Amino acid sequence: MSWITLKTTSARWEAELMQQVLAAHEIPSRIIDLGVASYFGQGSPAALLVKNSDQWTALLLLSSPDEENLGASDHP
Repeated sequence: MSWITLKTTSARWEAELMQQVLAAHEIPSRIIDLGVASYFGQGSPAALLVKNSDQWTALLLLSSPDEENLGASDHP
């Protein structure tokens, strides 16, 4: 089974939070560090990886409500 990069973040804690959301839905994921920790407590960049078969489910779970309604009309 191959893994794909779902999202990249500038701080590892963001990737860890997304990983917890996916784990709550039993979607396996991995975090890969992309660089060295920066100064001023910003953390290090990281990538969140999921299996190919879980890509779309994971994207839906991690999308914001605004992203889901981009094509929807604002009129009742």
